Amino acid sequence: MLKLELHWQIVVALMLAVVAGLSFSTDSHLFGIRFYAVFDFTGSLFLNALKMIIVPLIVASLITGIAGIGGSKGLGRLGSKAILFYMTTSLLAILTGLFFVNIFNPGIIDGQAARDVLGLSADQASIAESKVAGKGASDIVGVFLSMVPTNIVAAAANGQMLGLIFFSILFGYFMTRINEPYAEAQFNFWQGLFEVMMKITEWVMKFAPVGVFALVAKVVMTTGLGAFKPLLVFFFTVLLALLAHAFIVLPLMLKLLTRLNPIRQYQAMAPALLTAFSTASSSATLPMTMDCVEKNAGVSNRTSSFVLPLGATVNMDGTALYECVAALFIAQAYGLELSLMTQFTVVIVALLTSIGVAGIPAASLVAISIILGAIGLPAEGIGLILAVDRILDMCRTAVNVFSDSCGAVIIAHSEGEKGLLLAKSA
Repeated sequence: MLKLELHWQIVVALMLAVVAGLSFSTDSHLFGIRFYAVFDFTGSLFLNALKMIIVPLIVASLITGIAGIGGSKGLGRLGSKAILFYMTTSLLAILTGLFFVNIFNPGIIDGQAARDVLGLSADQASIAESKVAGKGASDIVGVFLSMVPTNIVAAAANGQMLGLIFFSILFGYFMTRINEPYAEAQFNFWQGLFEVMMKITEWVMKFAPVGVFALVAKVVMTTGLGAFKPLLVFFFTVLLALLAHAFIVLPLMLKLLTRLNPIRQYQAMAPALLTAFSTASSSATLPMTMDCVEKNAGVSNRTSSFVLPLGATVNMDGTALYECVAALFIAQAYGLELSLMTQFTVVIVALLTSIGVAGIPAASLVAISIILGAIGLPAEGIGLILAVDRILDMCRTAVNVFSDSCGAVIIAHSEGEKGLLLAKSA
């Protein structure tokens, strides 16, 4: 098992969980120890480990990421265009996910919230209380007030992630505006903390197969195979939203902003997209992406060498879309009323976290945890999403890479570069 790659370990754990869940009842026990209690304990332990790393990881990631961008000497006209494009496409991706999740309602089964079917344990009263008490998402004023906490330590302790994200962005930006010796010391400290948290995250994720086994086995033991129905609806909702963004939104942007043929963009980027799909890693695909953008799409090295590495760090359209759909799926499953302000909060947090946590291991899990906390939901639903996460991860990585490549072409066109997406590149 340990010799298999992590995603295959999760697949094996998932199959074993289904077998275990169907083989035992909630009362089955051995030496007086109930299997259900063991699964519940193990699953809760894994979720606690995930939640443990969120605050230091997101703070260190955002501060170092924003400091890296803000301190870049190249963040002039080219950098401003890149940031504007990435923010726009990420927002469009989130809105696309929002549209599809409201159309298909994957968390609603036969007109009822899928909480019981999915085996989610938190009750609606405690969710409502948590939402009203600490999250400030009841109205638009509350959303913006929660972005500026009166006590940053209390915000971190209470999981008020909007305020923590806003503070981290400010800290990272102004860290580059102080005298060099102090700025370097600060950057080294936060970069060191980020590296440590990445190591801890990688270590926690080694236990993901065990966590998935326990969480899924507990659900199957309680509800049978009925839990997979909402998961399948969720899977296809995300897939359709990703396809819409990749084949409608991004091509339209390319056509409207450059008058170039989007079909040639697909032809030019085909090797990179296949690599992204197979590796599920934007960073690992970066050399292939740069090669395709320069040789096939005709973008200069000056543009691609700045825009693409920046995009691989901060531009994650597919990830942002996935975070939005996953958070609202879990919210629907809990029966949470998805008011306009709740959905607005999800959009804002998904946009901010897609920038801050894009390059870290298990980025989506961390970001979804943050979004759930912002709207007052527990993180227990994340374990179930892991069951269908691998294929969706491959798909959203391909969307991430395609968005980066579109950005490179659009920015190169705005810079007056000629010979982009010529027919011979196909």
